[in-house]
Amino acid sequence: MAPRFNFLLHAFLCLALATTSFSLSPKFYDNLCPQALPAIKRIVEAAVHREPRMGASLLRLHFHDCFVNGCDGSLLLDSTSAFETEKNARGNFNSVRGFEVVDQIKAEVDRVCGRPVVSCADILAVAARDSVLALGGPTWKVRLGRRDSTTASRALADSVLPSASMDLPALISNFKNQGLNTRDLVALSGGHTVGLSQCVIFRNRIYNATNIDPTFAKERRVTCPRTGGNTNLAPLDPTPARFDTAYFKNLVKERGLLTSDQALFSGGSTDKLVETYSKNPDAFWVDFGKSMIKMGNIKPLTGNQGQIRVNCRK
Repeated sequence: MAPRFNFLLHAFLCLALATTSFSLSPKFYDNLCPQALPAIKRIVEAAVHREPRMGASLLRLHFHDCFVNGCDGSLLLDSTSAFETEKNARGNFNSVRGFEVVDQIKAEVDRVCGRPVVSCADILAVAARDSVLALGGPTWKVRLGRRDSTTASRALADSVLPSASMDLPALISNFKNQGLNTRDLVALSGGHTVGLSQCVIFRNRIYNATNIDPTFAKERRVTCPRTGGNTNLAPLDPTPARFDTAYFKNLVKERGLLTSDQALFSGGSTDKLVETYSKNPDAFWVDFGKSMIKMGNIKPLTGNQGQIRVNCRK
């Protein structure tokens, strides 16, 4: 009996160690490559300094990656004979950007680490945090240790990415499917306090919505005509290069640019939280960081799953 007991004990300890070592941790690269995170931060800060919009773009990459089969870097993959890239999905086509910055980060971290040890999925998670910080927003401890997928799915991206035309029940359901609650929905939507949107995305709202400030609608129509000008850009809130609470203040005034934005303050269950965030930046910052950590933990590949890509596109 003793040998069998010892074997079972050994097996249990191995399983426990495996579970511990394969869970995400803020300290994952502390010994593996302590230069990795500072390298990512340097490149993100330089990119955002050159073009503030890039901060919003890098934040969006992490979001759109995590919502499609977990935070696995699948969004970064180009098409192959085996699958079509997620970049062509409805919610991504001609709108996701920042891939050149990710390539630059990957090359630099592999250089300072001496080999490819930092996953592309982890790069997206850290770059999102560093982008928010570079735009004057909060920081949080990013949990690390993700590995990269070897495939992608445009079809899945088409079916699971939230749409700018969604109403509140659809948004709540969409986030719930990812293990995120209503507070996560409102906090993460606050990421729209930075960045720009294309006319084709918000045209229907500024010409047809009833829950919109008339003056605001008129202002937006100047650069977004009924036909044409699809790629003309407008800010998601009045301070698109600063991470603040102007987004929520806008919603209270019915000046949300996207239908899915204004849905958060339109007589529904999220009105009160929008009002809280509009008046209390600290509450928004704390909840945003918590929700980013939670989102970053959606179905990560760890341990021996997936791979560490040499090229984030392949």
